[in-house]
Amino acid sequence: MRATIGSLSTATLKQLDTDLPWYRGLRPDERSALGMVAQKGIASFVNWYQKPVSPAWVLSDVFGTAPTELTRSISLQKALQLIRVVVQVVEDHVPFLAPVADQAPLREAVLRYSREVAFAAADVYARAAETRGSWDTRLEALVVDAILRGESSDALRSRIAAVGWTSQAPITVMVGSAPAEPNAGFLNELRRITGRLAEDVLVGIQGERLILVLGGVRDADKAYPRISELFGDGAVVFGPEAESLVAASTSAQAAFAGLTAARAWPSAPRPVSSEDLWPERVISGDDTARRALVRSIYRPLLAASNGLEQTLSAYLTLGHSLEATSRSLFVHANTVRYRLRRVCDVTGWDPLIPREAYVLQTALVVGRLAAATAPAGPGSAAAGATARTSRPGIGDKGVAAAGRAAAL
Repeated sequence: MRATIGSLSTATLKQLDTDLPWYRGLRPDERSALGMVAQKGIASFVNWYQKPVSPAWVLSDVFGTAPTELTRSISLQKALQLIRVVVQVVEDHVPFLAPVADQAPLREAVLRYSREVAFAAADVYARAAETRGSWDTRLEALVVDAILRGESSDALRSRIAAVGWTSQAPITVMVGSAPAEPNAGFLNELRRITGRLAEDVLVGIQGERLILVLGGVRDADKAYPRISELFGDGAVVFGPEAESLVAASTSAQAAFAGLTAARAWPSAPRPVSSEDLWPERVISGDDTARRALVRSIYRPLLAASNGLEQTLSAYLTLGHSLEATSRSLFVHANTVRYRLRRVCDVTGWDPLIPREAYVLQTALVVGRLAAATAPAGPGSAAAGATARTSRPGIGDKGVAAAGRAAAL
């Protein structure tokens, strides 16, 4: 048997080339690596047959020289096909290797040895998969951390490509508390569910917080509540949409700021948008929320004129009473209703809904403070006087009332 190792190896390589089309399509270096595995398998079988020992050595003896090349060149299914061909060649040569009396024990030894080689191959692929999984998890964590820190570099782009992110749709970051024991089973379930609701997802667990970077969410009104069920107890906040992963840090920062401020709104929905938490974020010292209120609500109200800012202010100050507001402004109640509808059209927030009225009131406060601290430019006083007095629909009495209010 030891004298025929060379001929068995040659016959095996010829049979691989004949029976396995994918083997013929490999590069020369890949064919060489697999041929080395086949030859070492035959040589190791001869050694084992001469002196049977524990099969634990099969893994290092047969696959120790080329585990990386093997897993990169072919799949586990193809590796098993290769083992089957090698075993078949050795079995076919049994009549030439031993006398008739010894052929049955030799065939049995070939089968036992092929079983151990098959298990060893499965072990090689399992270890390679675990290594790739661990590396992918670390790489994913690095990408999530870079997004949270606002990193924008070529390194981040290469990492994004390495994790397999393909979505070109808007990005949303959702944060909340992590479950008590986020084990591998939980992460698999999380990826399975989010995979049906979004095109792509990145998962990050930092201490007690769970971070999801979602790309291309399908039907957000239904997807967000379903995804929020995967988080632990407490608030779940999602940030505004971003154009890409590189720009997703804005969404992440808003979501984390909202998560910090969410405790100030115990009845907040789950999940809740970071924009719905603008008032709480302003009170907690979030300057981004303050600027957003001025930019999205206060300035559009001033630009719209038609008495929207004054009408809204009076309505909020007078306890949300249409009649009291109309008397204060010397206009008809229907005019107040019309202007409040215009406020909703201009800002997207409805003053007739208590929570949204609170957001609007906070916008008025921070907007006035911002205007008071802004440097006065040429003609700013005249412009302000014009804005206060030239509102159609108020009338002379309204102008006089506005003048008295300004004097006070």
